[in-house]
Amino acid sequence: MTSDNTLLIEWNTPFGIAPFDRIRPEHFKPAVEEAIAVAKKEIDQIVSDVAEPGFTNTIEALEKAGSLLNRITPVLFNLNSSDTTPELQEAARDVSPMLANFSNDITLDPELFRKVKSVWDRRQSLVTDPEQLILLDRRYKSFIRGGAGLADDEKERFRAITVELSTLSLKFEENVLAETNDFTLHLATEAELSGLPDGIREAAAALAHEKGMKGWLFTLHAPSFVPFMQYADRRELREKMFRAYARRAFRRNEYDNTELVLRISELRLEMAKLLGYSNYAAYALEERMASTPAEVNGFLHNLLEASVAAGRRDQKDIEDYAFSHGHEGRLERWDWAYWSEKLRLERFSIDDEALRPYMPLEKVREAVLELATRLYGLTFEENKNIPVYNEEVTAFEVHDGDRGIIAILMLDFHPRKGKSGGAWMTGFREQWKENGRRIIPVVSLVMNFTRPTPARPSLLSHSEMNTFLHEFGHALHGMLSDCTYESLSGTNVKRDFVELPSQIMENWAWEKEWLDTWAADYRTGEKIPEDILIKLKESLTYNEGYACMRQLGFGLLDMAWHTMEEPFRGDIVAFERTSMASAELLPPADGACMSVSFAHLFAGGYAAGYYGYKWAEVLDADAFSLFREKGIFNSETARSFRHNILEKGGSREPDELFKAFRGREPSPEALIERSGFKRI
Repeated sequence: MTSDNTLLIEWNTPFGIAPFDRIRPEHFKPAVEEAIAVAKKEIDQIVSDVAEPGFTNTIEALEKAGSLLNRITPVLFNLNSSDTTPELQEAARDVSPMLANFSNDITLDPELFRKVKSVWDRRQSLVTDPEQLILLDRRYKSFIRGGAGLADDEKERFRAITVELSTLSLKFEENVLAETNDFTLHLATEAELSGLPDGIREAAAALAHEKGMKGWLFTLHAPSFVPFMQYADRRELREKMFRAYARRAFRRNEYDNTELVLRISELRLEMAKLLGYSNYAAYALEERMASTPAEVNGFLHNLLEASVAAGRRDQKDIEDYAFSHGHEGRLERWDWAYWSEKLRLERFSIDDEALRPYMPLEKVREAVLELATRLYGLTFEENKNIPVYNEEVTAFEVHDGDRGIIAILMLDFHPRKGKSGGAWMTGFREQWKENGRRIIPVVSLVMNFTRPTPARPSLLSHSEMNTFLHEFGHALHGMLSDCTYESLSGTNVKRDFVELPSQIMENWAWEKEWLDTWAADYRTGEKIPEDILIKLKESLTYNEGYACMRQLGFGLLDMAWHTMEEPFRGDIVAFERTSMASAELLPPADGACMSVSFAHLFAGGYAAGYYGYKWAEVLDADAFSLFREKGIFNSETARSFRHNILEKGGSREPDELFKAFRGREPSPEALIERSGFKRI
């Protein structure tokens, strides 16, 4: 291997983690080229093997092929999302078509497919182990779904489509980040800050100072944008912020994503039709728990029917409150968060800002990690010798009693110019077993929480704390994985099952029994008063009808884009409004378009899968009802959830895993009750 390229030499670092300080953007393209060449030789050995195809020399051999490539590519794409530069973006653009072509080289190889199909056809006599059966099933279907059965000219078109899609999704994400970074709202007078809490003002002043400006600076990043929309009294400023956010990548400039949305959806449709499906959703859903567009649309509309009365009640409550407190004219989208927060404060005597002093980030981090200790026996030890990709990142050894270190966890909390918005869990290395030895995963949580200021530490809102719990649930799925095969481990599960481990963790955010153990005012040490904790739990259903309809609207938009049977050539805004109309409560905003910044659909893995968030809510509410019945810290229940859900990854079918934990099929009743819809 080339010795002067850090990506291609052995990483003599703690736990074999990438030596980020020695990796340069220019290393990636040649490293990927060489890793692909190595992987092709490994594939060639499988193809040229004269022995009869079997599970070991074909399916397992395919699983192991490309290990060098699998070590390199997570480094590039994780850095490109969490700490990017123009040079890294260029490297990702260079590498993506190479990877797509290599993937096609595998699935479109007729001799390799012949061997895989031979094993598949004889699976009942060759394979008895359940995990091996799942791996064989996934591998065979990946060939079928990857074009192996196409005619030669169709294979070439399939290859061209996948290569183009790989570059377009990257460009989409780059454009959204550029547009998010491009806008700032600079305020110069105290009067313009009316309504904004001290912590938000201080953060804005600190950002302005950092930029060499006087006054206060607000951005479209969540820690700045969200509280501004909740608390700013100046309606015209809220409108300005909202319109800037809603027009990201829709300003007819170099970062406009309109054509990318149309092209990506068109290419997905063409690919699906090549493979014999009527639309992309039919193709994508074949490998989900909800396996058809009809099932997904039925699920969305049934849940919409259950929530619409609550949503309209929420809308009327907030409109009545706003009108009685001086609001004139109709309620617009830039008014909703503002009046909603005021009503929540009046109704429950709590708001996100009032809870911030009780939730300093360091204390929340400690509490979330200790929750994993209490539920699953894990302990976390910071190790400053572990390489990290940015000085703000902290790394922990994850210990599991006598089992020793079972994972490495990286935590990356605050916004940066090179970091995409939102919050996510990812991995620099998956878990698998090599000759019976468990290879430990390297998991990273990337978030965008409010930064500390000179006057106070980073203080999380309750919703930010909830986000931490959500992503940590994904991390537990990755860290506790105990599978044989890398492609089945951790979060490598069906898309509409992957949110169960994350969303179930959110339930603890509302439980007095947990909050009482750690939440205390960072200035005085006083716990959250009991009456506030009670009201916090009562507020769980506040605005839930509206929130549910909003999520369902996103799911309907996703399905509309991906159930089209002809390429769309019309007005993207009109299409969007029509698709979401049944779930909308507020009037549309002129000039706004969601699709062009909807990274989940067009730059992430949720195309024809956004419904999965609500689908998983059914699972998580039902699963947590067992914790509630047995006790939210009940060790037997936690042990069962760990063994049957978290450790298994994708090594079993999701419905089998859920039934093993819950003892029956999932029921939506727990979600409907938790959401308060039955009281309508």
